[in-house]
This record gives sequence, structure tokens and C-alpha cells, in this order.
Amino acid sequence: MKPIIFVDGSEGTTGLEINERLAGRSDVDVRAIDPERRKDPEARRQMINSADLVFLCLPDAASKEAVALAGDNPKVRFIDASTAHRTNADWVYGLPELHRGQQRAAVKAARRVAVPGCHASGFNLIVAPLVREGIIAADYPVTCTSITGFSGGGKKLIAAYGTTPASVADRQAKVSTTDERVAPRPYALGLTHKHLPEMKAVSGLAHVPHFVPIISDFYRGMAVCIPLHRRLMKKSMSPAELAAYFASAYAGERFVRALPFADAAQVEDGFFKTLSCNGTNRCDLTVFGNEDQALVIARLDNLGKGASGAAIQCMNLMLGFGEGTGLVA
Repeated sequence: MKPIIFVDGSEGTTGLEINERLAGRSDVDVRAIDPERRKDPEARRQMINSADLVFLCLPDAASKEAVALAGDNPKVRFIDASTAHRTNADWVYGLPELHRGQQRAAVKAARRVAVPGCHASGFNLIVAPLVREGIIAADYPVTCTSITGFSGGGKKLIAAYGTTPASVADRQAKVSTTDERVAPRPYALGLTHKHLPEMKAVSGLAHVPHFVPIISDFYRGMAVCIPLHRRLMKKSMSPAELAAYFASAYAGERFVRALPFADAAQVEDGFFKTLSCNGTNRCDLTVFGNEDQALVIARLDNLGKGASGAAIQCMNLMLGFGEGTGLVA
């Protein structure tokens, strides 16, 4: 019998992408709630308790409410795409590649999995192994700058950017009228971004990192950038040695690819190719720099490995399917 799947919150960006990825699969039975009853607690209770696995694509409070609707039903398993449970000890963090793949077993056995945030996915894939192996100390003053497409901001931001002019001439005209959408825009300026708790907890850092997210005028894709000072590292490593270390740490992983040091194929006219993982469930790690400083960049699709793709990867593990089923590496 096919496992029954329910996507609670299928109207949002992540929910729509999950449904799209499930639509072409014949190994699951995807059920949908009557649109007129999607906010009816009793209708949701019935849908949730009839399912084998429920994707939660909801605001934090609604995700917690949905879990409560299942009561003590031992049948239902949850994959939550919100921030509600990412640092909850009763939930498994859904990044199977962590700890040299040891996290994979925890995801397989879990009844409740929290999908990582998009920025946090790239951050933790870089920082967690460095802390675990003692390459940087837990109190290393980590800084991170992450540029992302506007789809991560949900429907409101997508609607705002959707009206941005496409032609160069129109963009130049908009600049003259101070339309800020055409420029990269740092945000979360109070340094309290919602991904910070999981970035600290999962990476093993003793202190919250200094994090500057930047949204820009492209739909999807992101580059999470972390500089490292060799003189501050617990184990001094050159950028080339760091690249070799990441290649070893993620050897054999289908969805994390550690590229050669200063890989020329990732650069065009001196600029990093931010969008090369779009449409995939892959995260690429690339190291640049000189003998004194390194720059590690995690590139991923914020709607792929950063959201819906990661959710499907976790579902595959939890339900005993091939981990890469329905996903592009």
C-alpha cells in the first residue's frame, strides 16, 4: 500500500514546490484538503490523522497547532518546513549529510523532522565539520554574508519583485527614481535573523555568528559566504587544504559536492556563479583565498536543498525510498 501524504499549507512557496515534486511520483498517495476547509481545525485534524506523513508548510504557530491536532497518534510522521522545531530536542534536524553522514540514520528513524533553513543549510555544512574536527574553536568569531533570491521571502516579496522591470533601460530608469528593488538589499539589520538559533546550535558554535543576509533581484538561488582567517584557526590550514578537507568530509555524498580549490569553472569574468545549483537538490562548497585568508562559499537553490528538495530528501529516507528519488543532484 502506498504511504498517504498530506501537505498542510500547500498554498505557500514551499508547499507548492513539494506538491510539484510529488506530482510525478507513483509511489505515494498525495491527499488534498478541500480548499474551503483548509482553515477548519476539524477538517485538518481528519486529514492529518489519516496520513502516514504530513509536510508542514506553515507559519510557526500553525505548525505547532498542526502537530497538536495529531494528538498521540503513533502513525503520523511530520516534516516541518517552518522554524518552529529546528532547535527542539524532540525533533531531528533534517540535514542527512551532517557528521559525515551520521545524521542520515537519525532522519531515517525519526517521526518528527525539522527541515533546515536555507541560509542555515549552507552555513552548517561549512561550519559544523570545522568545529567538530577542531579546525576552528567553538568560540571562533564566525561571520557570514549570504545573498539570496527573493523567492525566500514568500508570496508578498515575490509579488513585489514580480513587477520589477526586466530590461536594462527600464532598470536604469528605475534607479533614477530610487526603486530599491533593483539593488541588493541587506536585511535583518537588528542581527536577529530567524535562522540564527539553528546556525549556532547545529554548528556547535559557542556564540551566535555575525550574520548579514542580502536579498537581490533574482528569483531563486543563493551563495552563503564565510571568511576564515588562518591566524585565528585552531588548526592552521591553507585554503587549498580546506578544500581538500571538505572533499574528504563529504566524499560519497550525492547532494553535497566539495569542489577543487579556486575552481575556475565556478567563476565567470572574475564573478562567482551564484545560480549554478538552481533546479537541483545539491549544495556546492567552493574555497577561494590566499595563504592568509580563505573564503568558503556554499551555493544552493533556496527552494531546493534549502527547502522543498530537502523536505523530499528527508521523506525518502523516512519512508524507505531511495534517498534521491525525484530529486536532481
